[in-house]
Amino acid sequence: MSGGRAGSPGFLPYGRQLIEEDDIEAVAAVLRGDYLTTGPEVDRFEADLAAVTEARHAVACANGTAALHLAALALGLGPGDRVVVPTITFLATANAARYVGAEVVFADVDPDSGLMTPATLEQALARIPEEARAKAVFNVHLAGPVGDVEGIHAVARRQGLAIVDDASHALGTRYRDPSGAWNAVGSGAHADMTTFSFHPVKTVTMGEGGAVTTNDPGLAARLRAFRSHGMTRAPEAFVQADLAFDAQGRPNPWYYEMPEPGFNYRATDIQCALGRSQLAKLPRFAATRLALSRRYDELLADWAPVVTGLRKRDGLEPALHLHPVLIDFPRIGLGVGLDRAAVMNRLRGKGIGTQVHYIPVHLQPYYRQRYGAVSLPGAEAYYARCLSLPLFAGMEEGDVERAVAALGEVLGLGNR
Repeated sequence: MSGGRAGSPGFLPYGRQLIEEDDIEAVAAVLRGDYLTTGPEVDRFEADLAAVTEARHAVACANGTAALHLAALALGLGPGDRVVVPTITFLATANAARYVGAEVVFADVDPDSGLMTPATLEQALARIPEEARAKAVFNVHLAGPVGDVEGIHAVARRQGLAIVDDASHALGTRYRDPSGAWNAVGSGAHADMTTFSFHPVKTVTMGEGGAVTTNDPGLAARLRAFRSHGMTRAPEAFVQADLAFDAQGRPNPWYYEMPEPGFNYRATDIQCALGRSQLAKLPRFAATRLALSRRYDELLADWAPVVTGLRKRDGLEPALHLHPVLIDFPRIGLGVGLDRAAVMNRLRGKGIGTQVHYIPVHLQPYYRQRYGAVSLPGAEAYYARCLSLPLFAGMEEGDVERAVAALGEVLGLGNR
């Protein structure tokens, strides 16, 4: 395991990778082989990920941000288009729309889950001028659970919007729809494309890495082209026959074409070998995280309503990236004079790392300057209370108990 023994009294970060000997050997095997990039491990990883997510196509790429950018490119988004993004997310979800020249319309979220709802999507769409083009919604599965994806799908389809799910936190999550069917996040049941991140603090890691899943072969082909400079080596796609083919009509072996420019967003065989090894452990890692999260819920139950967990939908089997709690900091402050920064600093002093996920993106200077002040009260209420406690597969139950004990001491709730 990377980072020391789980359960030890050392510093407990909010997130950390779990690297085991077989992961190291998988990477070493690539280093001993012939291909470091654009080799067979990339195809194998994509096949494994497609199987896990129950999608027809999986396209690996350099990181989760690249995955979002590729999705925006594959949809053909550009200047004049509007993309709805929930404001409680990481910067990349909104920035991907700006990379292609589209404008962002921020949606509010449920203050108790941090997730966009059909109602907040409709409110965001109502703010778009009639002359503007609403083209897509980038939904976010914050922390690992999904919200009302069926309702969001219905609203989006009525408005003619493409749907991209940012599932950077939700690899392995499953949910039951109203028909009773279980759906894997990434399967395309309620989205055109789904993006994933394999950063070290995610449930499984590639070091850095990302992917997009889709059931649309045309979108998959565009994702693959934009991932590698926009180029194609497919003879059926060539348009310059005089350059592409020899006198017998055979494609020239060196030839490629670039119909439109793309990027170098390829994933390496090194990344994908680690990703395959980690992906095989997804059921174990997800089960460990869920058990730890449930232990948090048990220990924190007596502190409601001062400290509560996130609201979750019924029919959910989540693979959790984070364990955020909602804390009534003003109420706590009346008793012990602490704000959130002081709570985090005191927890750090006790060896417990925490984080805030996330600052609402509509409050960032760039977006405030571009779009002006926007009132999104649900997001601001969520942000004012959220704090992510340590959660990763290398933790043990004793680590949860230690984190909760430290939180209780800092908040003055230990004896409640």
